[in-house]
Parts: sequence; structure tokens; C-alpha cells
Amino acid sequence: MNRIGFLALLAGVWMMLFTPAMQAQEDGGRPARRSPQMGRSSDRNRQNDSDGDLPELTVRAQHLNDQLTQEVGNARWMRIIYRELNMLEDKNAPLYYPVTPINGTQNLFTTIFRLVADGKLPAYEYLDGYEAFDDAHLVDFKSVLDRFSIMFQTSSGRDGRTRYVINDSDVPSGEVRAFYVKEAWYFDQNNSVFDVKTLALSPIIFYEGDMGTERTPMFWVLYEEVRPYVSNTYIMTSNMNNAKTFTIDDYFRRRMFDGKIIKTENLLNVPLQAYCPTPDSMAREQQKIEDQLQAFNKNLWFQPDTTAQVAATSKTKKSARRGSSAKKSDSSDKESTAKPKAEKAAKAPKAPKVKAEKSAGATRSVRRRR
Repeated sequence: MNRIGFLALLAGVWMMLFTPAMQAQEDGGRPARRSPQMGRSSDRNRQNDSDGDLPELTVRAQHLNDQLTQEVGNARWMRIIYRELNMLEDKNAPLYYPVTPINGTQNLFTTIFRLVADGKLPAYEYLDGYEAFDDAHLVDFKSVLDRFSIMFQTSSGRDGRTRYVINDSDVPSGEVRAFYVKEAWYFDQNNSVFDVKTLALSPIIFYEGDMGTERTPMFWVLYEEVRPYVSNTYIMTSNMNNAKTFTIDDYFRRRMFDGKIIKTENLLNVPLQAYCPTPDSMAREQQKIEDQLQAFNKNLWFQPDTTAQVAATSKTKKSARRGSSAKKSDSSDKESTAKPKAEKAAKAPKAPKVKAEKSAGATRSVRRRR
């Protein structure tokens, strides 16, 4: 009995020691199950939530950005235009919504704000009247957070730089209801190209101040440095079609937005509001500038003189019209003359009147017989 008990105890110890190891080995060789709804976007969102970083810029994205860069150094004609985008308008709404990130989708300002907070995108001070995109005018992001009372926490990044951690609910994407867009309309004579290049963006935040609702531009960012991150950010552009077929970069390159002109670069460096005090005069001046841009584009290309061709075409049409009318009149005359003849032929001939034939011999009356 002692020997049997000892063997049973030994078998129990062996099962306790080796069974978990064998089960772990089997589980390690089996692929982990995952919900079919979990895709690459969910994995990316989970990774972003864990470390708070936006995706790193790949070499391919940098190369694509270099290819899409528009060189304006050889432009023989260029005009700088400043526009204001009202994000609440229907054409600009795809850049404004969703206000709070949903399922990895975020609006334009949230993307820019996260890039600046992570130190991946330099921001420049907004100066009244001019822009300076150099190291001397780089904005201190902490001062921006303090200025607009945005809650944040600091942490050390992988490269040793200070990172600012802001919750999604603290990002003022709902208060940024407008953007300034600086763009260059240019003509490159070497390549015979007339195009528009977006130069810089400036978010405008709205807040309640002592004088009611006030607005302040936050900073400037160069669009060339924003584009690598937004060229793969797909947005929904229509309520009737929920398929995300356009990116934020497409929205700017294809000029799908609607912005009002507020300034053109000029010698006096004054905005339109300085010499257009009324809304009607402002609207007329804005339309005048738009017409000037379109007229310059139209006058660049050779327009053949089609006056003689149009006159010859109209003359040919008139002669053809006269010939057709003459043919119609001749045919109508022939029909009118043929119709009475046909009617006469159709009438049945009348029977000829038969006259009584006179007798050959004369007869005398009764009176003469007497």
C-alpha cells in the first residue's frame, strides 16, 4: 500500500508540473483570434491611444510630397491671395466635422493641433500685416496653450523632446470655426502652367470675451509641411454618399472649398476692408478680383478669330434656308396647279344633250291646207 500511494503521489506531482506548460505551448502555437470588425484602422487607433502619437512620416510619403510640391520660383506672373474659410458653410463642412474624433477620423484643426503638440509640425507666430516663416518667429506651443486656457500635461518623447498631452475633449476644435488661407496664383512660362498653390493655413478660434464673441488667429503653418499627413486622411464629402473617396489634400488641390477674398498682396499692404467699408462694396471688390484672375487665365491662351467663320456659316445657313423655302414654294405651286386638274379629271363627264332632229320634208299647217 505504501508503494501504491507513493506512485499515486508522484503521478499527481507530475501532472501539476507539466500540464500547464504543455497547454501554454499549445496556445502559443495557435494564432490568436480576433473580431472580424478589428482591422488595421482599429489597430492604428489603439496604438495611437496607447502612446498618443500620430503615425510617423514614411519615406514614401516624403517622396510623394516632394513630387506634389509646386515650384513657383520660375513664375513670370504671380498674385498672392488671402481668403477666409467659414467652416460652418456646406462646402467647408467636411473640413470641420467631426468636431470630436470618431473611429480614428478627425477634422483638419485636430490634425494640425496634434502635429504641433507632438513637435512634428512647426508653427509660426501670427503677425498683423505680414508673415515670417523663419526660426526667429517659431511659436512657443506652451504659450498658445496658456493663452487660450487649454488643459494639458507634459511628457518626455522618445527623442527627449517635451510633448504636450491633451485629451480629445480639451482640444478646441469646435471653437475653431474659420481658417485663413494664403495662396499663390501663378503662371509658369517654362512649363506653360497656370495654377494655384496653397501656401499656409491659420486657424481662427472663437471665444466669449468682454465684448461678446471675439475671434483670434492662433498661428500659421505651412501647407507643404501639413500635406504629407493629410494626403492619406480620407473625409466624407457628402451626406448622400458615405464612402470616403477624397482626402483633405484633395479638398485643397481640387479647390473644393469656398473662401472669400479678404486681402491681396499690394504695395500699401492693406486689406480689402480698409477701402471697402460697406458689405456691398466688399462684395463688388471680391468679385472684381475673381474676374481679374479668370480673365488673366483666359487671355494667356490663343483665341482664334472666328468672326469670318461665323459669318460664312451664317451665310451658308441663310442660303440653305432660302433654297429650302424656294423648294417648298415650288412644290406648293405644283400641288396647287395639279389639284384642280385632278379634280376636273375626277368629275364624271356630263351626258351630251341630244337635240331633236328636224324632219327632212316641210309640213304645212292646217290653216294653209284650207
